[in-house]
Amino acid sequence: MKTIQNILSDFPAVSLEEAQEVKLMNRIDRKYWFHLSLLPQLLKELKPFCDVLEVEGKRVVQYQTTYLDTDNNEMYINHHNGKLARFKVRRRKYETSETGFFEIKRKTNKKVTKKRRIETEFSRNGLMPEECEFIEKNSPYGNLNLHPALSNKFYRITLITKCRKDRCTIDFYPRFWNKNGEVEFRNLVIFELKRGSRLNDSPVVSVVKKLGIRQRGLSKYCTGRALLTPGLKKNAFKSRLRFLENKLNNIKTI
Repeated sequence: MKTIQNILSDFPAVSLEEAQEVKLMNRIDRKYWFHLSLLPQLLKELKPFCDVLEVEGKRVVQYQTTYLDTDNNEMYINHHNGKLARFKVRRRKYETSETGFFEIKRKTNKKVTKKRRIETEFSRNGLMPEECEFIEKNSPYGNLNLHPALSNKFYRITLITKCRKDRCTIDFYPRFWNKNGEVEFRNLVIFELKRGSRLNDSPVVSVVKKLGIRQRGLSKYCTGRALLTPGLKKNAFKSRLRFLENKLNNIKTI
């Protein structure tokens, strides 16, 4: 962590207010998963193109998320089966914020990610009336019983390109848990490039290609559920799970 923070100290900072200009609530995105040992070099290569988000003096911020799903795990199954019109429903809290957010992410059949959110109390149990109304308005799950299915914590770095067209999130040290157990990944980095359009025009793409980092698509939610929930369908994720277990060699069951 110290090496990463030292490298980030050389980046120009961007404030939360400035970063709001690149929220990209409607976007296309691309994920990359790789070993933590590559992160320092990646940051050095990205420095000429990016500024780093700084909030209350912090450039590395811890996030905590709780995902909700239906009794029959419909949101997980839709992702596993490759359904393009699919949803994720979650509560999320940032280390630097007193409040949390209740969020709905929708992936359209054109592979565009649309995110909507409202402020909420992160630690509350059960769904509140305003959250039920939000689900009803923004998803097909308004009349279904949603319940907590998975929680996670991770550290995040947010980079904004100097052209203000790209937002990059770098998540590392992820830990997942639910009623079945807990796992953490000490060597895993999840890098996501987000843009309004024309992803290949981003200067970030050439940097990750130069370092030989391959695109790998798998959500944190589905990864945690596949590892921790016995009996869930996971054939479509097996190659990604083998990569995590064998190449990174870093799954720690707690």
